[in-house]
Amino acid sequence: MTRALADYERHLAVERDLSPHTVRAYLTDVAGLLEHARRLGQTDPAQLDLRTLRSWLAKQQTLGRSRSTMSRRATAARVFTSWLQRSGRAATDVGATLASAKTHRTLPPVLRVDEASGLVQAAVQAADDGSPVGVRDIAMIELLYATGIRVGELVGLDVDDVDRDRGVVRVLGKGRKERSVPFGRPAARALEVWLREGRPALLADGAGGALFLGARGRRIDQRAVRTVVHRRIAEVPGAPDIGPHGLRHTAATHLLEGGADLRSVQELLGHASLATTQLYTHVSTDRLRRAYRQAHPRA
Repeated sequence: MTRALADYERHLAVERDLSPHTVRAYLTDVAGLLEHARRLGQTDPAQLDLRTLRSWLAKQQTLGRSRSTMSRRATAARVFTSWLQRSGRAATDVGATLASAKTHRTLPPVLRVDEASGLVQAAVQAADDGSPVGVRDIAMIELLYATGIRVGELVGLDVDDVDRDRGVVRVLGKGRKERSVPFGRPAARALEVWLREGRPALLADGAGGALFLGARGRRIDQRAVRTVVHRRIAEVPGAPDIGPHGLRHTAATHLLEGGADLRSVQELLGHASLATTQLYTHVSTDRLRRAYRQAHPRA
């Protein structure tokens, strides 16, 4: 069991080139499954069967795990048993017919257009002293809202990833998939000021080509970006408390409400499945329904 888990880790990290966070999540779930199997007297992954998988999930349910957690662990089990068969460690894929619990997908909170403008204005007001950190915060918020990129994608950007002539940024997303995402003039102006005035003032040894820097002059981390967004959004009256991912939701919603087609938004966001992008159509429809009820005399 231990040897199989170590080989599986190498498969995820090297062959599938998954991020360390994703590898860790898969391994944690599979390690729990193998420990459950060991308690049932199974000492080899080839002994896993559908009954064992189901009893493991049933155990999770009795522990009060959420439906989303149950669904994720069922997926982890299926991916693992599929690998066992492909690698010759098992004769059949016993998890192929394992069902997942359906998760309830809630509509993510998003900003109205005026609230998004208020967020940018809050960042501008906070940077009225011209400090490098303030200039950086404006550029980060403008770019997050303009592109809808993930916070992990933002902090991974290098200066060379920004094509200022074409107004696009090259992003390395999930699964190491690269895509180009356009940004508008406000983000371009903010980036120009940051690169000309803010970044040189903060730059320290070890920063490399990092686009955005922390207060100590090295590549900024995700926690610092989240803190910036939460701090600035708190200054917008009535706005929901969202983080960088909320800005991603907001960008997608505003694109669709502005007339962008679903496929284009899928490409911009880097979604592997169109079904993920379709979630934002529900957000737009919900807003349309509220507007209809407020405005139509026969609503």
